[in-house]
Parts: sequence; structure tokens; C-alpha cells
Amino acid sequence: MAESRFTLDDRLPAGYFTDSLHADVRAGLAERPRTLPPKWFYDKRGSDLFEEITRLPEYYPTRAEQEILVRRAPEIAALTRAATLVELGSGSSRKTRLLLDALTAGGTLRRYAPLDVSGAALAEAGEAICRDYPGLEVTATVADFEAGLPLSDEPGPRLLAFLGSTIGNFDPAQRQAFYRMLALSLTSDDVLLLGADLVKDPRVLVRAYDDEQGVTAEFDKNVLHVLNRELGADFDVDAFDHVAVWNAEQERIEMRLRSRAAQTVKIPELDLSLSLDAGEEVRTELSCKFRRESLTAELHAGGFTVRQWWTDPEERFALLMAVPN
Repeated sequence: MAESRFTLDDRLPAGYFTDSLHADVRAGLAERPRTLPPKWFYDKRGSDLFEEITRLPEYYPTRAEQEILVRRAPEIAALTRAATLVELGSGSSRKTRLLLDALTAGGTLRRYAPLDVSGAALAEAGEAICRDYPGLEVTATVADFEAGLPLSDEPGPRLLAFLGSTIGNFDPAQRQAFYRMLALSLTSDDVLLLGADLVKDPRVLVRAYDDEQGVTAEFDKNVLHVLNRELGADFDVDAFDHVAVWNAEQERIEMRLRSRAAQTVKIPELDLSLSLDAGEEVRTELSCKFRRESLTAELHAGGFTVRQWWTDPEERFALLMAVPN
């Protein structure tokens, strides 16, 4: 039975979401410049909106990464001979199936171990994968991998996949801490598979984060719906405009919510009153873009050596394999 091959281990401490949200909102909104971390986009509505974004004509990263995986998954399977595929922030595990297919065909894969903060997403994806891959063991873990990597008895070698250029949501200091944590968690037989969006024409980049249909704007504003619901805040969502800006110096897209007028927002749950000027912005996401030389160097500083670097034919996106130094 598929159920006997699927386990779900919740490692999040009691009150995790409430405590994290309170801490992030206090830290991010209490001082200027105002910021909120992007993880709070992803309630059910936000996750559905992001799935819609990945299908938009302007949003190339998902398609570009998938193109690379279609071409390279058999090679990845042959090079790693992984017995366990560990995936961070797996969500719906859609692209993962290309890796699962290749590793299964190669005859080495025994276990799929996805990690995500959403137990519901893990349960839905894990049960589907058990149905579609007879004989594969699925051990899902509800965890915040930024706080540590709960790996233990997975059969090796392990292939740890961190796809979608989620690494771009971290600033340089956060990326270094993340690489070091990963390097300490992996053995010399393990391999990191990392997806990274590349620097390109700023017009292409801005369009990817500010689409014509306004889906990304809805996604960006969804964080205000989350704060209203979870913290009793009184954000007028229509009083904000979605803005996507290319920061050329930092080589990153910044998503921001810009206040249309001077306004005061109350967040009763935190006993916080927030005064925003007309035109004042709340930064809701960083999406850093990468170059081969600098990304290879920062990975090396964080404890990894890049062994393979693949791009899609248009060189929009990179998929790389790295091993602990």
C-alpha cells in the first residue's frame, strides 16, 4: 500500500508560524526601510497565485529550469547514482518528477525526502508520488530548512536539490550561512543540485516580476491579506501599488509595495501602529540574479566545489552540481 511507504514528520516547534510571523513583522515593519520576508506570501491563495505565475509568458525561470532538467536529468542520475533525493522547499514537487524518473530508470533511487514548511503540500505531493512510483519510499519532513537541515538515516549517496532559484531570495550573508549549513550536513559522497537565475536584460527581468495580467501584483499584495487575517491588521490592500525594480548595483530584482497616500495601519496583535508616507515602500522580496564566476566563488567560500554547470539554450538559467569541499 502507498500509505505504508509514506511518512510525514513534523519538526516545527509548537507556535512556529505565529512566533515567526510576529518576529518578522516586528523586525521588518518597525523601522525604515520597511521589509517583509517573502515566505509570508505562501498561504493557500499565495501558493495558487505563484503556480499561476509560473505559467505566465513573461515568467521564464520555471520553463528554463525545466528545459535543463529534461535534457540533463539522465546525466545527473548517472553522475550521482543517488539512493536518496532530498528536496528543499519542495512544494508541489512538479519538476522533481524529472529527477525521480531519471534516478528510477538508473536503478539507484530508494527514497525521496522532501522538506517544506507546508505539511498539506507535502502530504498531497508525497501521496501522489507514492502512487506513481511503486517501491519508492517517501519520507517527508515539515521543517524550516533555513534553521537547520534535519537529515539522519537517508541511504546514500544523497542528491540534495534546491531548485527554482529560491537561493536568490537570500542576500549574500544569508547565502553564505546557508551554504555552510548545507556543507556541514552533507558527506563527501553527497551532491548539491542548485537552480540559479542568471543576470540578463533588465527589461526581461522586470517583466517577469510585473506581468501584464497583474498576477504578480496580486501575489505581492497577498502578504497584506495574510497580515490582516493573522494579525488583525487593517491594511487597505487597494491603497498599495506593486512595483518591481531592477537594482543594478546589487544585481537583483526587488518587489515592493508602494503606499499610494499617507496612511496609518494598525496591527493590534502586535500593538503596533504603522505610519506610511505617500510613496513609501515595503520591500517584500529580493530575487538575486547570478553570474557563473561569482556564484562559483561564493559557493567555494561556503564549502562547495562546482563540478557541473548547465544552462538552457538561451542561457537564461543555470543548474549546477556542487560537492562539499
